[in-house]
Amino acid sequence: MKKINAMFKRLAARGEKALIPYITAGDPSLAMSRALVLEMARRGADLIELGIPFSDPLADGPTIQAACQRALQQEVNLPKILDLVRTLRQDTDIPLVLMGYYNPILAYGLDRLARDAAAAGVNGFIIPDLPGEEARDWHRAACDAGLAPVFLAAPTSGPERIRKIGALTRGFLYYVSVTGITGARTGLPEDLKTALAAVRQLVSCPLAVGFGISTPQQVRDLAPLVDGVVVGSAIVQKIACRETPEMVREIGDFVASLKEPLH
Repeated sequence: MKKINAMFKRLAARGEKALIPYITAGDPSLAMSRALVLEMARRGADLIELGIPFSDPLADGPTIQAACQRALQQEVNLPKILDLVRTLRQDTDIPLVLMGYYNPILAYGLDRLARDAAAAGVNGFIIPDLPGEEARDWHRAACDAGLAPVFLAAPTSGPERIRKIGALTRGFLYYVSVTGITGARTGLPEDLKTALAAVRQLVSCPLAVGFGISTPQQVRDLAPLVDGVVVGSAIVQKIACRETPEMVREIGDFVASLKEPLH
């Protein structure tokens, strides 16, 4: 949690916004995920989300669903992802947030997972199917371990609920740009900028926006309204199970292009 907070403060002091790329851990392999994290960190990422593969995602579109299936076929699971984070901590101190659904987290055990994740070097969790109103036990376990429980708000969240979620979340508030699933989009909702400006007035924590953002121009357009921009499906599409050094460089180039408008 402290690492995430320090990152946002450091960027704000420089007039800079955070680039937050997402990849599914284990797609196309855990070894390649490690290489991708290190390359993205080198090329400008400020925080990286690692997706926990799950068989029945609720918020993910076809691109990330397919990535999860590829990772599950290799028996990638939460303990193996924690091992991945441990090895990453030998080479990078970039904030790492795990993003996944509540079932594997509950099965692992809330307090046990929070302790193990913090010991491995994880800095926070995003759990899309755990609303803040039902997250008391996880919120306590995560905060006690020094992890940031990051919560999501959506276009359907009213002002009062956004205030409550903004007070509950740690690290940043993740605003979902669309009333739908993840997936790269050529255009974003026309009222997104208005919505982000309204959310900004309701919360005091850092604000990041994600879902559907896929181009440097979209990043540039949204940057003045937020503290961070999340890009997931557009990166996962480029990975597309191509386990080659050229793919790692391609992802690095793409991340650098996304970061440039945030300086």
